[in-house]
Amino acid sequence: MMDRFEIEGQEVLDGTAKPSGNSAHVIVPKRWRGADVKVVRVSEPDSNE
Repeated sequence: MMDRFEIEGQEVLDGTAKPSGNSAHVIVPKRWRGADVKVVRVSEPDSNE
């Protein structure tokens, strides 16, 4: 079951968390540099990674 979140903001992007060392990262536009952002996971992680 998924939780519902309501977030006010300026822009929304869809993306995929990619492997990065012992972690994962999501790439956002360079113009977002220095901005406060929130990331919400909307699916279960792929167990193959």
